[in-house]
Amino acid sequence: MEKEKKKVLLIKLSSLGDVVFNIPLANALKDAGYEVSWLVSEKGIQVVKNNPCVDKAILAPVVKWKKRGFSFESFKEYLEILKRIRAEKYDIAIDSQMMLKSLYWMLFCGAKRRIISKEARELAILGANEWIDEISYAPNSPIVLNYLKYANYLGINPEQIRVTLPARSEEQIKKIDMLLEDLDKTKPLVVIAPATTWDNKHWDRDNWKSVVNNLSQDCNIVFTGGPADNELIEYISGGKFINLAGKTEIIELIEVFSRANLVIAPDSGSAHLAWATGKPAVIAIFTCTPKEVLGPYGNPMKYISMGGAGLPCQPCFKRKCRLHKNINACVEFPNPADVVEAANRLIFDK
Repeated sequence: MEKEKKKVLLIKLSSLGDVVFNIPLANALKDAGYEVSWLVSEKGIQVVKNNPCVDKAILAPVVKWKKRGFSFESFKEYLEILKRIRAEKYDIAIDSQMMLKSLYWMLFCGAKRRIISKEARELAILGANEWIDEISYAPNSPIVLNYLKYANYLGINPEQIRVTLPARSEEQIKKIDMLLEDLDKTKPLVVIAPATTWDNKHWDRDNWKSVVNNLSQDCNIVFTGGPADNELIEYISGGKFINLAGKTEIIELIEVFSRANLVIAPDSGSAHLAWATGKPAVIAIFTCTPKEVLGPYGNPMKYISMGGAGLPCQPCFKRKCRLHKNINACVEFPNPADVVEAANRLIFDK
């Protein structure tokens, strides 16, 4: 008789990049024989749903609830989802979100063992009954390895970092075929995703323009992003090149990245998603966040993190610059010539 699998609930609700960082943890748990469920918000559901790393993806529509504001309807929806979670009778719950928005799920999920890091903020530590050492932003320690410490705590030590993504449908592949049909097949493809959610994680737009001008003669250039990024992209591109901003869902974006030779992006969900595909080289540009922790993990001949000008305030990890003088100085670095040199090395081995 086959032994019944232990069931684990992974709670990670936040941004696309943070969800990507947790995929190796989910794979480590699944490879070790656990049945894995993942509680995720709208920002990461497309990457988690139908991903081989999980058995069940559970949507917590926190973005919708935030827009709606506190209401009886939202509370009722929360209780309905919580009821389904409790019915699963999880053996273990892991809260890698470690914030107030995960506390209420963790505290009432019904898991026998509820594990969180001691660094949890906003009282989230109260949702657990087991605590591990601080993990997330240990100096110079890649975040992917930090999250795997939850697996290590359970006696799981994976031999390799395994990143998986959902498969693309034929319809999604054909859509990208159509959107990219005008590319010059004799030239490599560079995808530039210049936007991110924090103002001071954006690299200077004139630096972007310089990089594009230098690469455009020898490469296909394609821009990606959301609808709100079109103004930035139009400035950088001068109205040239293929602009896919607002034209692709996350799974379709995975297909775009999987066709690229190189992706250049700031510290963003796009940079981390491109890394997760395993196909293109990636140049990630860092301003206020630590490249040693959040940069694409793995082969330094394929993944390059740039930035960090040695300013005394770096990395501040703040959404808004706190300086009164020389404000947002970090967004000027790295020098675009250095980015172009790295790009040519990665694409052409120059």
